[in-house]
Amino acid sequence: MRIARSLLATCVLALAGTVAVATPAPASTPIAKKLGFTCPFPLIGLQKLDVEIKAAFDVPAAPGGTFTTADLAVAVTVPDKSTRGLALVGAASIEGTASAGVTLANGPLTLPLGLPLTVAKTAVPPSGAFTTSASGTVPPVRLPNAGKTTLTIGNFSTRLTPKKADGSYTGLGSFTSDCTLDPGQDPVLLSFDLGGAASHDYGVTGSTTLKALGATAPLAGAFAVPAFTAAFDRTRAEFKAFGFVPGTADLQFGPDGPQAGELGDGGFVAHAKLALAVPQVTLFGLPVADAGCRASAPVPVDLRTGPGFALATGGPVTGTYTIPPLTGCGAFTAYLSSLLQGGGNTFALTLTAR
Repeated sequence: MRIARSLLATCVLALAGTVAVATPAPASTPIAKKLGFTCPFPLIGLQKLDVEIKAAFDVPAAPGGTFTTADLAVAVTVPDKSTRGLALVGAASIEGTASAGVTLANGPLTLPLGLPLTVAKTAVPPSGAFTTSASGTVPPVRLPNAGKTTLTIGNFSTRLTPKKADGSYTGLGSFTSDCTLDPGQDPVLLSFDLGGAASHDYGVTGSTTLKALGATAPLAGAFAVPAFTAAFDRTRAEFKAFGFVPGTADLQFGPDGPQAGELGDGGFVAHAKLALAVPQVTLFGLPVADAGCRASAPVPVDLRTGPGFALATGGPVTGTYTIPPLTGCGAFTAYLSSLLQGGGNTFALTLTAR
């Protein structure tokens, strides 16, 4: 029976480690929770174990932010009878590994996580209660969605090894126990509503460089987050065809259909899809394009915030894009396409909150 109790003590240690990982520990929102588990063990069958979980969670302010863990603290007190059982088989210490089942739900997203951890080597006294702990690394998780977000603990598995003072194995060897959460308990460690991202409206200044033309045009307009919608004013690029023929090309960039993007920690990536109109092109001051001249397909470009950007104030945004062949330009469509189409074009923008 004492050997059985030693197994129970070992299991308690494993559970400590497992639950530790299950509680991603951050420092903003502390939690302290007690839960019961049932574990099957050699010789003694199913046993009920109680564990107290303490942790804290660093919750992002908006969708797209990162949920991080720090300062895990799980304490399991092994009772005197279990201590004596371990001592009976010559155990001077106990150690091992565990894997906790944790589910992170963020709006429609559900992430089942198997979190590994290490049960720290803990000295086993000859008698009396003792406390052990475990640790593990919980990677940060990005939360893309607004809505209810929960972190829930489930079942766990342990692999434990009691050892003698000389480091050799006891008669128990190493054993695995798959434990289940007892019914009728609330397994949610943390629950919160991740609010929708605040709306930001920016004025835009900057320029776009047209590689094929060897020209740069100024840009002004507006940009909205989280709609990720860009609206640029009409602008003009001045160039020299063949290196000596003076020309101008009017450009009008605007959104083409719904826009998409992601908010990050303090910035964003906008997956813009732009329509490009070229309503006027001149050579030697003479118009050579019909008013319907435009890119034959949407222009995709990822607009990324740069160093120093803040959602509250704005900052630099850049992107690179390719202009497809032109259409609707009239008799000179093929020639005008050869002047503008191609990759390596850039946006260099500054957004200013307003």
